[in-house]
Amino acid sequence: MFELILLTFVIYLFLNRKKKKGKPRGLDAELKALIQESNESSAIGTEIKSFLLDVINDDKNDLEKFSDARIAQAQRILDRAGPASFYWMSEIAAQLSILAAAQINGIPTNVKAELGDGATPEAIVNIVVRTK
Repeated sequence: MFELILLTFVIYLFLNRKKKKGKPRGLDAELKALIQESNESSAIGTEIKSFLLDVINDDKNDLEKFSDARIAQAQRILDRAGPASFYWMSEIAAQLSILAAAQINGIPTNVKAELGDGATPEAIVNIVVRTK
């Protein structure tokens, strides 16, 4: 009697299990996934760019450094993009420091070629961080 109840229960669980959704197949599904991934990368790049511009604006207006608003904004970017966003922001900072060193040493750069002598920090960020 107990075996019959157990067997019925196992069959019931087998028939009512949730089927896992597999990875979409086909060229259309792969293309859709690539487009979504590309759009997500562009959106994250735009968020990082706006974060850098906000930090520059805060510095110009003598606002508090490491304010709660900027830390929350950076946390949202980190939550959305993960460790890659930290690496990307570090790469941008490294590029900006290389540009500053080149300017001090009189080495011509593509930024000087595009902006001329009237470069602002915002314009340099717009050139270094190019998004769609």
